[in-house]
Amino acid sequence: MEGLTLQASKRDILGKKTRFLRRQGITPTHLFGHGLESLALQCDTPKLQRTIAQAGMTRLIALDIEGDKQPRSVFIREIQRNECTGELLHIDFYQVRKAEKIRVDVPVVLVGEAPAMKEKGRILTHSLTSLSIECLPDKLPPQIEVDLSQLEEVGQAIYIRDIAFSPDITVITDTDQMVVKVSEARVEVEEVVAEEVVAEAEVPAEEVEEKPEQGPTD
Repeated sequence: MEGLTLQASKRDILGKKTRFLRRQGITPTHLFGHGLESLALQCDTPKLQRTIAQAGMTRLIALDIEGDKQPRSVFIREIQRNECTGELLHIDFYQVRKAEKIRVDVPVVLVGEAPAMKEKGRILTHSLTSLSIECLPDKLPPQIEVDLSQLEEVGQAIYIRDIAFSPDITVITDTDQMVVKVSEARVEVEEVVAEEVVAEAEVPAEEVEEKPEQGPTD
């Protein structure tokens, strides 16, 4: 896979004044890293948006900072957007060392079709959307693909332990966790309980003669 490169420059404008940068098509960013003093940077917004679309949070980026001799290997750590407009507000980059393993949550993506889903009245439950792995930065996959073609019957499921991982990857998430399963769709039938009608013969009310109370006889 071709590497991604992004240009950045050091930033002097901080705090609330960064809104003026955004109006000029520039997004404020920060660079962090283990044992690294954080750097205030800025990137061209359109180029940054394209990089985000390609890299997501799991693809290695060569961050070329103006004045540096070599690009830095970074991941996007956090993306801040305006909740109402979706405008890109701020990005945090995390610098890694290529010789040191990192721990990352990687998205799980379903691919292919499940033969069991050809029958009506069945549902596919995707219960795990990401899993935690550890590996060297340049061995990190952008996503974990799960092939649905092995789900041939209702009730079948795929667990993390069923996925073939590269020997370079160590899975941190419990491998007994279920990723996806084919089940019968639950149809909630409203049970109408018929009232039991007991046909009783209409019997005229029994006439009871009320006798006057009698005192003791002489």
